[in-house]
Formats: sequence, C-alpha cells, structure tokens
Amino acid sequence: MLSRPMAWKYSLIILLFFCLQHAGAQTTTGRPKIGLTLSGGGAKGLAHIGILKAIDSAGLKIDYITGTSMGSIIGSLYAVGYSADSIEKVAQSIDWDLLLSNQSSLRSIFMEEKEEYSKYVIELPWVNHRFRLPSGVLEGQELWLKFSELFFPVYSQKDFSKFSIPFRCIGTDVGTGEAVVMKEGEIISAIRSSMAIPSVFTAVDYNGKKLIDGGLVRNFPVRDVKEMGADFVIGSNVASGLLPSDKVRNAFQILLQVAFFREAEDNKIEVPQCNIYIPFKMEKYSMGSFSDAGAILNLGLEEGRNLYPTFKKLKDSLDSIYGPVEIHPNRLPVVDRVRISSYEVHGTDKTSPDFFTHTMDFITNQDYTAKKLANMVRQAYGTRYYKRVVYSLEPLPDGTCKIIFDVTENPLTFAKLGLHYNRFSGIGLIANLTARNFLVTNSRSLVSINLGESVRVRGEHLQYMGRRKNVAVLLETQFDRFDVATYEYDQYKQNGLYKQNLFKFGGRVQFSANRRFTLGIGSRFEWVRYSPTITTEFAFKGSNDYVTSFMALSHNSLDRGVYPRRGVRIDLEGGWVGKQHPRVKFMGTQPQPGSDTTVASNGYPRTTMYLESYAPVSRRTTLLMNMQGGVNFRYDRNVMNEFIIGGLTKLFRNQITFAGLQEGTLYSPSVLTIQGGLRYQVFSNTYITGRANVLFNNLISTSRFFNNADFFSGYALTFSYNFALGPLEISAMYCDQTKRLQSYINLGIPF
Repeated sequence: MLSRPMAWKYSLIILLFFCLQHAGAQTTTGRPKIGLTLSGGGAKGLAHIGILKAIDSAGLKIDYITGTSMGSIIGSLYAVGYSADSIEKVAQSIDWDLLLSNQSSLRSIFMEEKEEYSKYVIELPWVNHRFRLPSGVLEGQELWLKFSELFFPVYSQKDFSKFSIPFRCIGTDVGTGEAVVMKEGEIISAIRSSMAIPSVFTAVDYNGKKLIDGGLVRNFPVRDVKEMGADFVIGSNVASGLLPSDKVRNAFQILLQVAFFREAEDNKIEVPQCNIYIPFKMEKYSMGSFSDAGAILNLGLEEGRNLYPTFKKLKDSLDSIYGPVEIHPNRLPVVDRVRISSYEVHGTDKTSPDFFTHTMDFITNQDYTAKKLANMVRQAYGTRYYKRVVYSLEPLPDGTCKIIFDVTENPLTFAKLGLHYNRFSGIGLIANLTARNFLVTNSRSLVSINLGESVRVRGEHLQYMGRRKNVAVLLETQFDRFDVATYEYDQYKQNGLYKQNLFKFGGRVQFSANRRFTLGIGSRFEWVRYSPTITTEFAFKGSNDYVTSFMALSHNSLDRGVYPRRGVRIDLEGGWVGKQHPRVKFMGTQPQPGSDTTVASNGYPRTTMYLESYAPVSRRTTLLMNMQGGVNFRYDRNVMNEFIIGGLTKLFRNQITFAGLQEGTLYSPSVLTIQGGLRYQVFSNTYITGRANVLFNNLISTSRFFNNADFFSGYALTFSYNFALGPLEISAMYCDQTKRLQSYINLGIPF
C-alpha cells in the first residue's frame, strides 16, 4: 500500500500520461472531466469543507459531484454555487442542537404556549384510542427550513444536472433495500432522504418512494460520479468503516455493524476507482459529534492545506496542456424573492387549510423572501398543531410561483410526564394532560398535577380567536399546598414551619401583536390560608381572600426555554386588589418590634415586574441579567399577599428569587432585586454560572408585621448539567448580611 503522498504523486503521473496521450491523439474529448465524491459520516462530514477550500484555493474546476448523507449536503451546496468559504460560514453559524432536534426556536411559539413548550421529559401522543410511546425519530423541522433557505436561489431548478456543477446523491429504498440515485425533483427532499438515518430521522417520500439514508448501501458513491462522465475522481471519505471484532462491546455497536455490512462491502468497490483518495482518520469522533463541529472543521482545513499543493499541480498541469478554464467565483444564482400567486395545502385533517394559512398570515400575490417564508412556517409550527411543515415552490408561466405546503399534524391529545426536585418543594412527579379542540375548535385545555411532598393542581382552558388567532381568552384555576419555613427576622435562622394553601380562579383576555408581545386584561379570585406546624414567637394562622383586577404586558424573545443564549423576557402587571376578608388569629408571645395585631381590610394598588435577558459574549459564554420587583401600595397592616424572598428557582406565587437566601427568608410589601451573571458552557450540556445580586427592601410600603433590613447582597456559583430528566443544578450561595454559606439543588423544570 502506497503512503498517501506517494499515492497522490502516482495519481498525478497517471493523469499526466492520460492527458498527453489524449493530446497526442488529438481526440475531440478535450480536457479531462474531474469528479468529486463526498462520503457520508454525520458530523464527521464537516471535514469535507476543508477539501473544498483547498480545491477553491487551487483554482481547480470540478465538473461533477456525488455525495451521500452529510456528503450530499456539503456537495449539493457546492454544486448549486456556494463557495467553500460560504459553506464554512454556514456550518459555523448553525445551532446544531436546534437543527438536529424536534424542537423549534422558542421565538416562533405562540406566546400562550411558551410556558408549556419543552417542559416535560416524556410526551405520549393519543393515537388510535391509546397512548403511544414516543418514536424517538426526528422530523427535523428546523433542518427542512434551513435547507429551504439555503436552496432558495435554485428553487426553480428540478434537474440536478443543470446546477452550476451537475450533482447526484444516494438514498436507500426501504421497500427493496436498493440504492436510489437522485438526480431530479426537489433538491431539499433529495438530500433530506440521503441523510435519513434509520431510527434517528423519519423516512422521506421522494418521487413515489420512501427513502432512508443512502449510507446503508452506498456511502461513498464513486461509481456514480464516473457514470456522470468523470475521467478523474477525487474522493473524500470520513467514514470509519466497521469496527474490529474486539472493539464491538455493546448492543448498539452490534446493530451499527450489521447495518453497515453492505456499505463496507460496497466501499471495497468504490475506493479503488478514486484517483486521489482522501481517507480521514477520525476514530475519536462519531456521527453525532456535532458539539465538536469546530474541531472537525479544523481537522478538515488542516487536511486541505496538506492537499493544496497536489490540487495546484493538477490544475497547472491541465492548464498547460489544455489551456486555462474560466472559474466563476459567484456561481450561485441571485434570487432575493419570489411572487406567490397560488397555493396548496396537503395533509390537514384535524385542522383546516384556512386555519393553517391564517396562522401564518399568508396572502397570495405578495413577494416573499426565503427568510420570510421560513418565519411564516415557524409561525404555523408554533401553534403546536403541527409537527412538520415543509414547502416547495413551482414556477408558473407568468413568472410567479405556486407554493405547496406539506404538513404533518400532531395528535390533538398528549399525556406528559416530568420529574422535579427542590429543597423547598421536595420531590414530585408532574403529570399533564393536554387536549386541543376538546371542547371547542381552536382551543387548548389542560390539567396538570404535582404529586409528591407538595401538592399542586392546575387547570386551564385557552380559546384562540381572530383570523390570525392572535386574540385569546384564558380561564384558569389552581390549588397549591406548600410547607414553608420561617426565619428569625434578625438572625435569619430557620425557627418555624407553616402550611400554606392557595386556591385561585380567574380569567383574562389578551391580544398578541406577534410571537413576542402580549397585552391582556383580567381578574382573579385568590384564597390563602396559613396554618403553623412549628409555632414561632410571632406567627399567625387563618385565611384571607380577595379579588384582583389587573392589566398585564408580556414580552418574550428568548431563543430557548432552558439555558437561553439570547433574548429578553419581561412580565409586567398592574392592578387593584379589592376588599380583603381576613380571618386571622395571632399566635406566640408578641409581634415583631414596631408591629401591632390590627389587620386591615382595605383594598390597595399593586404592581409586579419580572425581567430576564441573555446576550452571548462568545461562543461559550453568555451574559445574564435579571430584575424582579413588586409594590403593594398602602399595605402597612395587610396580610398574606407579601412578596416572599429567596431561592434560585421560581416556584410559587409572589416569589422573588435571590441568590444567597433560601425561600421564605424575607417577606416584604415592596422590593426590588437586580442580578447579573455569566454562564460558561464547559462541555455539551454542561455549564458553570456565577451570579451576584442586590436587594432593596421596603422601597415604598413597609409592613407592620415584618421588620427586615433595607438592603441585602448575595452570590451564587452553580454547576449545571442538562440531561434527559431536565436540568440538574447544584449551587453554593452566600449572603453578606446573614454571613451564611448555603447549598441549593434543583432538578428538572418546576410545575
């Protein structure tokens, strides 16, 4: 076996001999055609970009391209006209976690749906009169949309041989197990078929066939580029091949071995047909190593730098014999927008085509860019009625287009399960049942229950209205029972415990101008009951109830529900708390200094504010900022509607989180906290977060029953790991005023 440098030199000698022979015979074939074949390999296929950059730098003209799986993606982008530099920038800018998931950006979800989105560990759809286990396969909604944006300039070209560089890719027919060479139709469907790894991605319907990953039968399609007319083949192969027997140690590896037996046999035929064969040694990476995308790209770039002299000599030799060929640096067609004059919607059954197009605010005889179309599709997806929405464009004789939407609907009913643990609320199993169109069309009804050390039940009915479904009527009810610790007002040590029960019922009407902003008005009834379990020197038992009428404003541009990288969330509420009905009995020896036992029943104005923002500082570092506050005006002798301060995770009504204090350490009628921090991603799904915050107490109103200092400062350092059960967060926190270092643990997303 020749070393790689010697093999390249040998290939060049063969090519030069071939060229001289053709030139001497004065054949009419002209300049030899150069083919490029890119193998599949998942994340490892990003290394192909380095080879393309070397080819571009050398000025070598590629005449034909074939690829499989990731090789089909990289190869098709190059074929339609993207330069290697452009493809590299695309790869570096992609959010791979989002792209290779069944999720969409939180920004595209209806405002009314954001709180519930991606909240549960397990979601079981109700299909054919029973709940089904999740399939685990990816529809790849964001992947489809990314492809639609990238290939928008060639939307009208259905013959792949007419791309800037003729192209073919390989899929596998699930019915016959045979390779399918795709050379016409929708390029997006073709490459999505070619990369549909069984049990990972859903199969794709393509020209009447159901296709999966071509890598199962022909991962390195050299024969196909030669059939296209290539005289000389450059082959880049990132596949690791079969593992040695002694390295196969588990059932998953055995399944992979079996799946790729046929591909390994085919490889023995394909590799010898390459004139320049580039095998990558990438044993430390797998098909799913997208978290190492940067390192894989760098590996490919380094290999490309090593190959550059070979490609340059090849190009110069061909030019000296046949004369230079013109290289067009901008091969990608310029198509900024299209006018859409008609449409079709396929796949609606539980919803209607009108509902689908109205949620997107789609109107015919308008100009649309790729970005606008993608955002409109995300809007339809954001209703939660659909699990996949894809589109294709068909050019019409008058220069306009017809758009064809193919939708796959979600089941209308889901049972959902989650697990949550927190020192304050204890461990709990969260169960949820969500049904759409259960009572009325265009509605969502849900019931959630937390079973564990704390009991919580919540019911909600949401009714969408209006053409764009941007008006909503929301009815909700909730019951909570918590065990709440009390703390000495001067020593800040735990000294008591009481049970807090809450029942509330209310409704509101709200208008969402877009997927980020909501304005609403409503009213709610609240009943609160305190019952001491461990009585302190100052405690009271009893209940209070009141009605609050309010206006609310919300903005949410966060890109993720968990560990967002960018965006802002704001929740503002202002209203009037009506006449109180306190039934309170004071217990213990005496109230805190300066207090008395007269409880007021007057109503009062109330405002609350919550703000969080995230901004990326670098690829791994995110800047955090949080502000929380609230004021009960004229609240000097009222009870059971104070703001409860402490904890790192927002869990219950009236809570103001504060790094440095446990839940329930302070009670206040008026408070403001300001927090800043940095979060650093150490590894994939592993984070370190540092926070510092200050608290301003008794800003406007001062309680007669709770007497605490006016200023606090605190800090927290948190290790986080986001895994199948949700985020696990282990924190150490310290408060300057209490002089105490405390621990804090939270697992999962709370009720």
